[in-house]
Order: sequence, then structure tokens, then C-alpha cells
Amino acid sequence: MKISVSFLSIKDNLEENLLKLSKTDADYIHLDIMDGLFVNNKTWSSSELEFLKKLNKPFDIHLMVKDIYKYIASFISFKPIFITFHYEATDEPIKVIEYLKELGIRVGISINPNTDISVLMPFLDKVDLVLLMSVNPGMGGQKFIKETINKIELLREIRENNSYHYLIEVDGGINSENIKDINSDIVVVGSFITNSDFYQEKIDELR
Repeated sequence: MKISVSFLSIKDNLEENLLKLSKTDADYIHLDIMDGLFVNNKTWSSSELEFLKKLNKPFDIHLMVKDIYKYIASFISFKPIFITFHYEATDEPIKVIEYLKELGIRVGISINPNTDISVLMPFLDKVDLVLLMSVNPGMGGQKFIKETINKIELLREIRENNSYHYLIEVDGGINSENIKDINSDIVVVGSFITNSDFYQEKIDELR
């Protein structure tokens, strides 16, 4: 299982703390990009995060935005491994998937906790990653929604039965206690790590 660290909960000395995070053995740095429209919260512009390009970590970008194409254009220069968009944010998911593939970016599709996995069936043979929200998107520090575990198992079963190749990523409320129950390929962990002064120790606990 790989660990993608969200820095949504870091409020002070962002550049300094992300430099510290880049020195850990975390697998990815997870960028939660919000526009204040798809979710109530609004986070950073690409120019505010320009310093990230100096860090020696691959990026996992999660777009919680309505204007998906605008934000893809804004963050493509970060050369992320994944860009994930929300199924709920567009009427034409297939066009977003095709656009990202044309750009050579690995494509993730995400669903909110109240969205049924069945909506993803037309896209599972086309995406590289499925991101399950295990909290309601928009804010860090929320409690893990246990029903997500059933969704993970269903996605694993669908993948195996159809020889699909997508990775399963879970985002929200994950800590050293509940990670034992989460059988995903990638976990996104934020406040459990970043609310501590000792990032590597917290990552070690998760591993």
C-alpha cells in the first residue's frame, strides 16, 4: 500500500513543512485543489504552489472543482503522476478522461461518499485510478466513513473479474487504527501525519 500525503491541514509555514514532508518516504504528495464552488472550501492557485516543483516527490492531484479543464491547464506544468476529477463535477466524464489521456497524464475518477459505485461502470476500463472519498469532500480532519470499506471490496472484485488495471485510492479520515481495515492500493492521509511535528514517525505508524 502506498501513502499519498495531503497537506490540507497545514496552516502555517507551508513551504517549510512541505520541504520536511518531501524528505520522508511518503510515496506521493497529494494536492487537494478546491474552487469554492464544487465544495465550499477554496485552496491554492497553481502560482501559490509553484515552490512544490522544487520538491523531490511525485504529485497526486485531486481536483474538487467545477471547471475541470481550467484547473488541468493550470496544474499540468507540475507534471503529476495522477490527476483525479470528480464524477459529480461533469456531465461528460468520458471527455475529461480522453483529454487527460491525450496529455499523457494518468487519469483518476473520484466519487463522493453518497455516490453509488455503479455510476463508474462505464469508465472502469478507461481510468488508471478510482478515488473513493471516505469523508465528505471539502475539509480535512473528518471521521472515516466505514461504509467505504464495502466499496473498496466491490471495486477489487470488479477489477479482478474483468481484468481491469485501475488502482484504488481512499481519501479521508485515515489513521493508524483504521488503516488495517482498508484494503486499497493507495491511501491519502492528511491530518494524522501533518498535525504532528514528526512526519516520518507517523508514516512509519501507518506502514
